[in-house]
Amino acid sequence: MMKTPDQLVADIVRRLRATWHIDAAQPDAASGAPPWPHTFPIGTVAKADLESEFDRFQKAAFEWRDWAAAQGLHLTDSQRVVHGTTQRIPTHVTIPSVDVAARLCGKAWVDRLSRGRTRADVLHRRFSSVPDRPRLIRDVDAYTDVDFDLLCRTAEWFRANSASGLTPRQVPVPGLHAKWLNSHNAEVAVLAGIPSLDLLPRHPARLHLTYLDPDHRANRGRWQDTATVGDAMIPPYTPSVIVISENKDTAIHFPVMAGGISVEGMGHGGATAASLQWLRDCPNLFYWGDMDAAGFEILNGFRAAGLAVSSILMDVATYEQFEQFGTAMDVRGNPLSAPTRRTLVHLTIEERQLYDRLTDPTWVRYRRIEQERIPLPYAAETVRAMLATGRQPHIGID
Repeated sequence: MMKTPDQLVADIVRRLRATWHIDAAQPDAASGAPPWPHTFPIGTVAKADLESEFDRFQKAAFEWRDWAAAQGLHLTDSQRVVHGTTQRIPTHVTIPSVDVAARLCGKAWVDRLSRGRTRADVLHRRFSSVPDRPRLIRDVDAYTDVDFDLLCRTAEWFRANSASGLTPRQVPVPGLHAKWLNSHNAEVAVLAGIPSLDLLPRHPARLHLTYLDPDHRANRGRWQDTATVGDAMIPPYTPSVIVISENKDTAIHFPVMAGGISVEGMGHGGATAASLQWLRDCPNLFYWGDMDAAGFEILNGFRAAGLAVSSILMDVATYEQFEQFGTAMDVRGNPLSAPTRRTLVHLTIEERQLYDRLTDPTWVRYRRIEQERIPLPYAAETVRAMLATGRQPHIGID
């Protein structure tokens, strides 16, 4: 069948997405055959179809000729015999250059190509030998002009200086901040022509602890502590119960509990917690998070890291009991939408029942009940009841 001009433009967009940066980076930076000019097929028509619907195909051919003439493009024809007469049927369109391709695909592509060429010229002047310049042009396409300027200035600093012994925050480039450098370090290294930035590694992950044991507190022991991965930190007593809470306030203010330690969960920090031998060895590990999709994904992550945690207050019955405290908004005041459901193989049957409801696009009730809305004494009594019964979760797929 014969394509329409709109369908051809879609084909041109796909080729632009794959090749625009090669042209933008200038010919001397490219290798191999240039992407443009390029000839696109617009389809072939079987003889039987052509003869049975000749009026339709003839009209389409006229439309193609008008469109190509208006755009200044060359059509390739095929001589076809139709009912004993020879007819010229267009079969291909040639796009002569990347500029024509961008113009056909709209202003956004014209702007992208212009921006890429401008930045390629800057790189050529300031960094004479940039390996794989086309790829770098593509990688920085989403940068603002401010970010691109910061990239160049930072790369120039690293090209002339060693950052050995410095943290990202200590690199003396005006306007540079650590988060930006951490997320753009690969592009900086490529542009500077060095294998790595040689910055000090990020500090090891840490867990913040609250000691819950009443005797320890009565003996004027410290209430809060920090355990750093790789450090030989040992708690002042061997915990018999550990409650990992998703949120800081809940962890800090959890009620006293004999032999207990409360741990701030650090979001998806399962591997961090699992690195601490004394935590792994605790016979009673509990996790308490928000009743929302993220809470269950964090719980699943702790178990995937090898921690045999039992959840508390993360089931349908608890949801229904405290539903009046649910929220339909996120922290920015935006409505909570249905999150993408993930395959969480480490949930119990009861946990998965609630997770499936919270991630159901048709669910019209609250998608989040924050753990802070549940009274802490109630949570502590739940832990004590589970300790008394010795209940352990059955984790697995139905």
